[in-house]
Amino acid sequence: MRDTTDFDAFYAGSVRRVTGHVYAMTGSRAEAEDLTQEAFARAWQHWDKVSGYADPEGWVRMVAFRAGVSAWRKAVGRVRAHRRHGPVGVAPEASVDNVAIVAALRRIPAVQRQAIVLHHLVGLSLEEIAAETGVAVGTVKARLSRGRQAMAPLLSDRENGIGPDRREAPGHA
Repeated sequence: MRDTTDFDAFYAGSVRRVTGHVYAMTGSRAEAEDLTQEAFARAWQHWDKVSGYADPEGWVRMVAFRAGVSAWRKAVGRVRAHRRHGPVGVAPEASVDNVAIVAALRRIPAVQRQAIVLHHLVGLSLEEIAAETGVAVGTVKARLSRGRQAMAPLLSDRENGIGPDRREAPGHA
């Protein structure tokens, strides 16, 4: 276990000064405190090496400065991406059909649901589904067939409470 005495003395003697320097750089007290703490944490991780430097405080200040620049670059990148792509659009409201399909998908076995989603929603071929799921093409075909059969009654108008029963003649309630 490392002796913390030297590091503790270094920290106590320099943390306010480094925080003040980083505050002058960032203009934000909270950000300066965060960056300074991050830099001192890195100094502690490498204290055996850092303690031998001619200016350990300068090393901590440089690490804090670089962390601040990195955070600033990330923020600028986010702003540029936002300007380039615009704000996230509002998702359209789900239609009654979409809600019914998702509800029906939830009621069939997972392997059948996976095959139906990959084929009908993602647009993969039978061969691509077989490769992705690690089963034979014939198994994919069977899962699609069984899944469609299982979903058919779940998506009928009568099952969803819409319109007359299909077995009844039109005009007879």
